[in-house]
Amino acid sequence: MMAASLLLRRDKKATAAHLKADLNRADNSSGVRQLQELLDTVLNPETPAADTEALDWCKCLIAGGEGFEEFCKTVRSYDNATLCGLVWTANFVAYRCRTCGISPCMSLCAECFNNGDHTGHDFNMFRSQAGGACDCGDSNVMRESGFCRRHRLRTGENVPSIPRDLLLMSEMVLPHFILCIIQYLRDGYVEPDTSTERDLQKVLQQLEPQISFLEELTKMGGAMRTVLTKILTNQQTFKELSMGQEENVYAKKNYDKYLSALQNSGLVSVEEKAQAATADVTVGAEGGAGAMVLLGTTAPGSPDESSKEEDQDAGQSVGQRKRVKLSSSTKDPCIIESLKHKCFLEELLFWTIKYEFPQKMVTFLLNMLPDQDYKITFTKTFVQHYAFIMKTLMKSHESDTMSNRIVHISVQLFSNEELARHVTEECHLLDIMVTVLLYMMESCLIKSELQDEENSRHVVVNCSEALLKNNTYWPLVSDFINILSHQSVAKKFLEDHSLLMLWMSFVSFFQGMNLNKRELSEHVEFESQTYYAAFAAELEACAQPMWGLLTHCKVKETQEYSKTVVRYCLETLQIWFDSIGFIDEPAPNQVTFHLPLHRYYAMFLSKAVKCQGLDLDSLLPDQEMLMKIMVHPLQIQASLSEIHSNMWVRNGLQIKGQAMTYVQSHFCNSMIDPDIYLLQVCASRLDPDYFISSVFERFKVVDLLTMASQHQNAVLDSEQERPMLEGALTFLVILTSLRVHLGMTDDEILRGEMVSQLCMNDRTHSALLDLIPENPNPKSGIVPGSCSFEEMLSAVADFKAPVFEPGGSMQQGMYTPKAEVWEKEFDPIMVVLRTVYRRDVQSAMDRYSAFLKQSGIHTGNPWPPYKERTALHPCYKGLIKLLHCKTLHIVIFTLLYKIWMDHQNMSEHVLCMVLYLIELGLDNQVQDNKEDEEPCIEEHCHDSWFPGTNLLSNLHHVINFVRVRVPETAPEVKREAPPSTSTEASSYGQNLREAQVFSLVAERRRKFQEIINRSNTEATQVVRPKSSSTRWVPPGTPPQLVTEILEIRESMLSLLIKLHQKLSSKQNSLSPSWLDDMDTSRHTHGDGITAIERILTKAAARSCQIKRSIQDICGKVCPPVPPKKNSPADKKTMDKEERRQRARERQQKLLAEFASRQKSFMETAMDVESPDTEAAMDLGGSEVMESEVLYDCVICGQSGPSTEDRPTGLVVLLQASSVLGHRCQSKEAKKLPTSDEEHIYAADTCGVAHDVRLTLMQRFFKDSSCLQSVSIGWDGGVYVQTCGHTLHIDCHKSYMESLRNDQVLQGFSVDKGEFTCPLCRQFANSVLPCRPGRGTEAGAWHSPTNKKTLVLVKEVEELQEKLGPFPVESNLSKEMELVIKDIKNTTQKKYMDYGKNPGSPDNDFLFMYSVARTNLELELVHRGGNLCSGGASASAKRSCLNQLFHVLAMHMRLYSIDSAYNPWTKLTQVLQVREADGFEDERPEVPMLFRDIPSLLIIFVLTMPQPLRKEHFTCVVKMLYNLQFAQALAALSTKFSPEERQAWSTSGALKKNASNAETSFEALLSHVIGELSEDKSVYKVKTEETSMLSSSVWSPQSIEFSLQQFCLPFLRLSCLLQHHLYGDNLTCCPEEEEFASLAVCLGILPSAPQPSTIVHSASCLNWAVGAFGLVTQWCTEVTGLTQMQAEQSLTMLVQEPQWTAPRLLQLPDNYNIIFQYYHRKACTACKKVPKDPALCLVCGAFVCLKGVCCKQQGICECVLHSQHCGAATGIFLLINASVIIIIRGHRFCLWGSVYLDAHGEEDRDLRRGKPLFLCEERYRVLEQQWGSHTFDHINKRWGPHYNGL
Repeated sequence: MMAASLLLRRDKKATAAHLKADLNRADNSSGVRQLQELLDTVLNPETPAADTEALDWCKCLIAGGEGFEEFCKTVRSYDNATLCGLVWTANFVAYRCRTCGISPCMSLCAECFNNGDHTGHDFNMFRSQAGGACDCGDSNVMRESGFCRRHRLRTGENVPSIPRDLLLMSEMVLPHFILCIIQYLRDGYVEPDTSTERDLQKVLQQLEPQISFLEELTKMGGAMRTVLTKILTNQQTFKELSMGQEENVYAKKNYDKYLSALQNSGLVSVEEKAQAATADVTVGAEGGAGAMVLLGTTAPGSPDESSKEEDQDAGQSVGQRKRVKLSSSTKDPCIIESLKHKCFLEELLFWTIKYEFPQKMVTFLLNMLPDQDYKITFTKTFVQHYAFIMKTLMKSHESDTMSNRIVHISVQLFSNEELARHVTEECHLLDIMVTVLLYMMESCLIKSELQDEENSRHVVVNCSEALLKNNTYWPLVSDFINILSHQSVAKKFLEDHSLLMLWMSFVSFFQGMNLNKRELSEHVEFESQTYYAAFAAELEACAQPMWGLLTHCKVKETQEYSKTVVRYCLETLQIWFDSIGFIDEPAPNQVTFHLPLHRYYAMFLSKAVKCQGLDLDSLLPDQEMLMKIMVHPLQIQASLSEIHSNMWVRNGLQIKGQAMTYVQSHFCNSMIDPDIYLLQVCASRLDPDYFISSVFERFKVVDLLTMASQHQNAVLDSEQERPMLEGALTFLVILTSLRVHLGMTDDEILRGEMVSQLCMNDRTHSALLDLIPENPNPKSGIVPGSCSFEEMLSAVADFKAPVFEPGGSMQQGMYTPKAEVWEKEFDPIMVVLRTVYRRDVQSAMDRYSAFLKQSGIHTGNPWPPYKERTALHPCYKGLIKLLHCKTLHIVIFTLLYKIWMDHQNMSEHVLCMVLYLIELGLDNQVQDNKEDEEPCIEEHCHDSWFPGTNLLSNLHHVINFVRVRVPETAPEVKREAPPSTSTEASSYGQNLREAQVFSLVAERRRKFQEIINRSNTEATQVVRPKSSSTRWVPPGTPPQLVTEILEIRESMLSLLIKLHQKLSSKQNSLSPSWLDDMDTSRHTHGDGITAIERILTKAAARSCQIKRSIQDICGKVCPPVPPKKNSPADKKTMDKEERRQRARERQQKLLAEFASRQKSFMETAMDVESPDTEAAMDLGGSEVMESEVLYDCVICGQSGPSTEDRPTGLVVLLQASSVLGHRCQSKEAKKLPTSDEEHIYAADTCGVAHDVRLTLMQRFFKDSSCLQSVSIGWDGGVYVQTCGHTLHIDCHKSYMESLRNDQVLQGFSVDKGEFTCPLCRQFANSVLPCRPGRGTEAGAWHSPTNKKTLVLVKEVEELQEKLGPFPVESNLSKEMELVIKDIKNTTQKKYMDYGKNPGSPDNDFLFMYSVARTNLELELVHRGGNLCSGGASASAKRSCLNQLFHVLAMHMRLYSIDSAYNPWTKLTQVLQVREADGFEDERPEVPMLFRDIPSLLIIFVLTMPQPLRKEHFTCVVKMLYNLQFAQALAALSTKFSPEERQAWSTSGALKKNASNAETSFEALLSHVIGELSEDKSVYKVKTEETSMLSSSVWSPQSIEFSLQQFCLPFLRLSCLLQHHLYGDNLTCCPEEEEFASLAVCLGILPSAPQPSTIVHSASCLNWAVGAFGLVTQWCTEVTGLTQMQAEQSLTMLVQEPQWTAPRLLQLPDNYNIIFQYYHRKACTACKKVPKDPALCLVCGAFVCLKGVCCKQQGICECVLHSQHCGAATGIFLLINASVIIIIRGHRFCLWGSVYLDAHGEEDRDLRRGKPLFLCEERYRVLEQQWGSHTFDHINKRWGPHYNGL
């Protein structure tokens, strides 16, 4: 020990180097000893794990003296791995390529995927659920063509071999290190029942650094992994180290802990074994080799684990619980016994399991997998622990997480066929799995109540147990399915009979689970939802393994497998029938949807016949067994019908859920399809009369099938009879016409499925993929068979690209059936079979009839078309006998008769199905017509009805009399004897003997007896449920039944012809010769008349006799007198159908009228969708002038003016907007950065530019003056919009009250004043009062003026001096104040306070006039940035600017402008220079050349008394234009080079004396240049920069152009303002003439220009005083500034008034570019990778959605950003979901996605992971809604976000 303590004191690196040298000598014993001692001291498990000292020592020792990082690099250079093997955990984004994958579980990391070539492959990106590992480089799992560049090169071959001494230390140190970890794990473990989860978590947290270190080692590559593998699998090392040395007490205790933990690791705990040995109850079991289910004596649910001992005899000791005897041939007793460990790896895995799979350990174990030796050992170890893993899983509280971690490991091991086969052979993997599955399910068995409740010996799983409810079994089942996908393993399974038997007993646990009992009295109290669990369990635990096995039974060589399975299925079924006590009748009112044994049998039968060429009969049991097998599937079909007929309504909604799930696309091919196939097999082999009568009896409609017009039904209410009868007939049609398992090829099946889904509705590509049942195994691009999904889809459907209506819903790309599909392939039977909702059938029929109308084939209401079927496989020919049996013919005859006679409960659907059956019979003739049945002498025999069984010959057979049992009250009874003409009378007695009797039940009994051949006595003793003796009602129930004889004298043919007449409501609708001139082509589509004609034509074509009969019947043209029926029904002049038809037409007409009304209303009222459609209410200026304006209140409906006392208001929505601030100068939208090199700079946006300008001003000038020289509101300005509807303000208040009391609110907050317009439901949050209209001064107000400019200037000045009258306190003024308050509350405080002293009136003043500016500017944006389109555009009609101005003006008149500072004087007078009055410190005012002209205009207009006369308005505009022009000249002059400036200055100076000098730009330009070059020249800035700007030479034309461009924004704004104040229309003009057009409109250009002349901007100047004097005055203000630097003056002069329309960022075409860059990008604020990253599409900011990390004052980052960037409007792209969310204020909504896949579909949440591409139209719609502020109106689904986004 001394040596060790010495070593510890020395420097770690030196020690390591010294030891390494020692160990490298030939005799290294001393080195080894020293190292051992050192390690014993350092790695002492008694020191707490959190101490990192030990870890540092290990790192140094392993590196042998050099730095650890260096060492890692060196080792990596020797990496010889050819596999990628990157391990990832849940939520990692990986790829799967079906084209390259061999195993369906194959996955690739993003790097390998992007470096491989997968163009055109069927791949998708997915978010890993349980974690996984990259398979690149592993040719067992994927094809080599898909490897990435790095792993294709087989890098391993040219890596140099590793020097021995490099890893020497690792080999010595690591065993101790691993032991140390294991000792910590042993020490920290406490059994879960005594501890809490937390204790285990704590131990793991302390070990975090150690395990991470192991993980780091695995990442060093192949060389290090080899060392680790040696250590982990070396049994010798384990033996030496694991127990610890003798004298070490701690190690001994530690080892004992480990042993006690091992004790309960078997499936059977130690105590149980002892119990089982003493148990004395023994029950004999049949079939000793097989697994027999035996029942315990006590109720299930005692906490004991099941016992499974290895008894050799068939006896079985039964303990506390029902148990399953494992077959004595279980080869591997090790699962039952406790585990024993031989190496570190085994013990590590053991602790991993005990600690419930900590993520780090799992990753470490998986990281080692690229090492082949390790992989094999680890897989064996995993299998050895398999039972223990599952046992732990069952007890775990965190079973979900644990399941994922287990599968994370197992999928890596079992997907590899080589490995799977190896462990199956060596470790009995299959036995272990099946045994463990049985063990699992045993824990939740209950007694089955199916059939014979008391004596049933069958047990089923209890679906409400957690094990099933939470799907705890799925890891096991998924592993089982995974290994069965390997052929070699599946064959082993199919060859092992004892295993198969065991498996069948497992399947039988699910047979009959989740039994439903029909509630007959009251509604169930509690609707259990266990059916989810039941369906999931059958699908996952039974059906999927079955499909797995079936994939390996495809060829002749595998016949034996199918035979074996079928044999065991039948045996197990027999056992099941016995144990539930089933004889021949199912118990009434019970149904279970779960018959996995039947379905196994059916599917193996189908495969055997279809693919393996086996003969069906060799696989079928005797008739008696077939009759039993048929009962339960038939029961399900009848129950489906009962459920849809509302007979199960008291069982609650869940029973409907079961009926839907049973036929739903994911379940149908494992449930309803096998059931129907099995029934088809039974029908083809059993006596047809027996089968048909069974069907009608199961469907409870036997009593209905009587010729009598009235009957009694013992089991159905009368409203249920019709749907049940329709159900029975539809079922028969499906049964006889469906060919899915009876001869269709896979391609035909796929085509049929696709057509039926497309006929119901147009479908998106993904919906179709989802709806088409996976034909045996999952669709992987190619369905097994020849034709791929895509090829088939393009053959049957057309693609409809998504269309966009702005404001409409976002449509997806859809597939719709081609015309020829509707014409030839639409198959209503398949549609009925596949519809989950009944409405889908209707939808398919509606679409079909729409197609027929459109293509002009048929205009009425068509009937479902009849479709020719695929030929039957020879084995199933017997099915046709169903169509040719007397029982069916009697039913058909009876129903035709009843329909003709209008008996109750008949329907068009019944007739349709009856005709379908007749037609099927005609199309499928029985080949051999040998009548070899001996006629039966029994009286109930139906032989007397028809001579034979062939439908053709029976069609024309006439039935004369029928004997029926009817209630005494029926009309048939009250009848005299038939008229006694001689012939009739004589034959009457004979008729009585001849009359036909029809009793289905009796017939079925008789056949049953014949088949079973039991003695009569026995049969009568069978106790039957009451329902089957339906015909004989107990005596005493009124009215009595009496026997009557009806005279019929009809055949099926004559009834068909009469029905034809009835349907066409023409007496002789068929002339005798109609058959000869038939055009058969038009028969395929049409209604009932067409169907009957089609049948008659077919029958006539097949038999001459029938043709003659038809002609005879048609020849007797006498009008058919309906048989004597003394009800008023004969007098019906109009047939029911026709009445219905007319009613329908009336209804259609009404609906159409209603729709058109609604449409016109919508057009007037709800013009919300786009800002450029005409609106109904014209609130433009023009009406304001004519007398008083009248407003309609949409609440009280009264019309009247707005008055001071009762003001009217406009419904408005106020919202803060930063759209203007985001405008840029460049036409191109900014690009979204998708790499670290790209950036977005906000400096060039309008908002920033204005901010900078204002800040610069405030540095040098007087604050109050600054605040009148600019506008704010570019960011966070308030935008006001209206729907145009008005209401009384008092009405609005009461409306708000009612909203407040109404609790059912959607999406808006009444407390914040939000509401929806009562008329058009548009969202709003305020009411803008309308100024009472004064009609008096209208004339004078508008009339043109001849006053001189100077006079007008003076008048304007006086008007400004005149103080506004202080408003009288009235309702109107109160409301106006309130609106002002609303406007201020709309935006945030920071967007209103720009002054130096917050709260000053100047601030308020600035904010007010900026609101007007914002609204004008936004309207300009909506008009496309200019006024060329002219016209009073919709935005004007919808505009509330007029009202808004009045409200603002009223508010701003409260402030007066100090006359000394009034800018007007500076505009119109040359003032004397004032001497500085000693206020040296007072800052100067803002020079006129720096001021913002539109702001001045708005200030003037709003502060002058309203209403303003137009002449004054024009005068203001003229004066301001002069200043604007001077600014333009100054700005222009700064762009010249000094030489150019000189040249223009001199050339202009010459013109100064000309007469037009004041309106010539040259003269003025030269003057400006001269003035600005004075004492403190503005131009003294570095000339290089300016010369850079002007590389081009300035010509007069280019100067004129830039001057016009500079002045245009001001002209546009003035024009718009004039339009709103005075209602002037704007004229249309081409863009190049916009300047002239606006100048004329504003009246600053004296006369309209001639088209040929060019308008000069200077010619619009109107100077009030000498131009040069004024300009000099303005320029000296600038040059006289002492404080400012020249460059600052320059920047103030160079304004950029031109901004392009606001744009969102430009997105890349492929979504993957965004996704790959951003989904792993760390957030700038918290430096972590966000869980839900989002991008702002306005400015490109990267934010955490819902991230707690970036919360500030309880507000999450997206909401915060929306406030900064968009003044509470945010548009975010969610990276992980590809969708866009909009945040508006306190609400948000999901907008949809602008990225669609190749099929035009969104992929929300990237569930499908297909490549997505930008949809330009959608993005434009989004941009347009953003710019026009219509998110609130167009998107309907808003919810509050509570600051949590």
